[in-house]
Amino acid sequence: MPLYVALTYTRDVDWTAPEQAGDLQGYEDFAKSAAAVIRGGQALYPTATATTVRVSGGKGGDVVTSDGPYAETKEALTGFYLLECADLDEAVKMSAGLPAAWDGAVEVRPVIQFPA
Repeated sequence: MPLYVALTYTRDVDWTAPEQAGDLQGYEDFAKSAAAVIRGGQALYPTATATTVRVSGGKGGDVVTSDGPYAETKEALTGFYLLECADLDEAVKMSAGLPAAWDGAVEVRPVIQFPA
């Protein structure tokens, strides 16, 4: 069956903070209800912990890093799920159960599975 990544975009929060416990319950509920199709996933630390990497001049050029995300936005990439679903319709249906879809966005993309 095909794999899909469900990228969650929500307000930029620290999921390890005690005040997020209530919001995390929705994701725990999703994990239980979608366990049959979840093949992986994790929450991400806030964007303030991100490092953006660029190579100036292309391959072999100078490595340039900057703190934080590439662009400031209202919603940030805060996690992902790897879903094994029959098709895009099923992946969308499953992703609609994520709390991020109710107060943010979930981007669903098919995963290219290259031969080992």
